[in-house]
Amino acid sequence: MKRTALVTGASSGIGRATASLLAARGYRVLGTSRKPGTAADGVEMVQLDLADDDSVEALGELLGGVDILVNNAGESQSGPFEELPTDALRRLFQVNVLGPVRLAQLALPGMRERGYGRVVMIGSMLASFPLAYRSSYVATKAALKGFANGARHEYSPYGVWLTTVEPGSINTGISERRTEYLAADSPHRPEFEKMLAALDRNEKAGISAERVAAEIVKAIEAEKPKQRYAVGSNAPLVFALRRIAPAALAEKLTHRRHDLSR
Repeated sequence: MKRTALVTGASSGIGRATASLLAARGYRVLGTSRKPGTAADGVEMVQLDLADDDSVEALGELLGGVDILVNNAGESQSGPFEELPTDALRRLFQVNVLGPVRLAQLALPGMRERGYGRVVMIGSMLASFPLAYRSSYVATKAALKGFANGARHEYSPYGVWLTTVEPGSINTGISERRTEYLAADSPHRPEFEKMLAALDRNEKAGISAERVAAEIVKAIEAEKPKQRYAVGSNAPLVFALRRIAPAALAEKLTHRRHDLSR
């Protein structure tokens, strides 16, 4: 049977690489973008704006026939905790959490009825290794993982599996699209700017979108997908260290990697 996959944010980066790889492996692939343009070979593009509830709901009928949903689209945000605007937080949670969760809600009934389905949430290793000045982004990715971890117990008896793929540093140009909030007189400016410079440096030296896409397809094609897949930033080593080392050490190493003096 030819499975149908829908990949959000398929116009660039991880989404485009994943959609392209799935198409090459024989899946029927639907990709979404706020402004659909040139698609990867074999990918059908549809319009979706996760910040717009009506745009999300408009995909309801289409999602009813989808076997695989890859919730990849999202936004990145940085800023000192006390300086994050409420409106910016609302938008980030709408785009990174509430929109993807609603897409899954629309897709899951059909998957359950057919006895097969995969929902892959694209999270971030920062959800497991939180970083200063990234609290809002960390919170959205942790929330997305929480939904997947809880709901997988509801749907696995039906042959429907929810899983989270957590990439580390990825060289996709996301640093150029990150929203940043910092007051002109912020006392956090020196440390914030050091963190951003290190974040940009790490992302430029990060793994390719194609490598993350391969991990996503690995999760999709597993007979019983694991709760979490992590890739990049020495994931096997750092997660093993996290299990045996004190939490304070993991925090220290995370901040040292980003040139912070904690």
